[in-house]
Amino acid sequence: MSETVSFGYQEVLPEEKTRRVGQVFSGVAAKYDVMNDAMSAGLHRLWKDTFVRRVKPRAGEAILDMAGGTGDIAFRLADRGASVTVADINQEMLDVGVERALERGIDGLVWSRQNAESLSYPARVFDAYTIAFGIRNVTHIDRALAEAHRVLKYGGRFFCLEFSTTQWPGFGDVYDFYSHKVVPQIGQAIAGDAESYRYLVESIRRFPSMPEFERMIRQAGFVRTKVEPILGGLVAIHSGWKV
Repeated sequence: MSETVSFGYQEVLPEEKTRRVGQVFSGVAAKYDVMNDAMSAGLHRLWKDTFVRRVKPRAGEAILDMAGGTGDIAFRLADRGASVTVADINQEMLDVGVERALERGIDGLVWSRQNAESLSYPARVFDAYTIAFGIRNVTHIDRALAEAHRVLKYGGRFFCLEFSTTQWPGFGDVYDFYSHKVVPQIGQAIAGDAESYRYLVESIRRFPSMPEFERMIRQAGFVRTKVEPILGGLVAIHSGWKV
């Protein structure tokens, strides 16, 4: 039988997931950051601030921000003096990021359309690799992790910010109701697209648990791996080093 992968709660062929995820982000690109504010009550900004503090970007080092199309993480990294390449598989997301950078007077960023599973960069060129709320949308997560390891220099660090499953008693039930019932309605009201946001919620539920994802990071070759849960694991910062 042909291999299948998850697209939300559905099982589809890998190429079908890649195509459909592309359609999702092409559709929501223009309203992506507005929706993030609405869905998280602005908390995503605090999570991203914390994430970048953990990365500890330094002046002059080369950082690849994967799935970073709208620039949210890249702007924060560049503000610390890092040399940032923003990569995303979706051109519409990159276009939004370039426009936002122009509006803010931010220059010096490199914008590149890339597939996380098959990066065009040579081995050992980046000091750090970051990916925020993007890896769960990759068709083959293990391949993306292997590529992250390949393009990092020895001593380079991997950081991933991603939704997970909160372990706080009671809070998980409330969040399940909110995400499955309310988020698609917000998506319809703001972006005119309930189905894309229904998929994004379902993709969180299908993403590996924190221990399982940490194991995948180690299998890709990273050491000194760490998981930092936020809000009981609703969101988690994963990290590892290439040695």
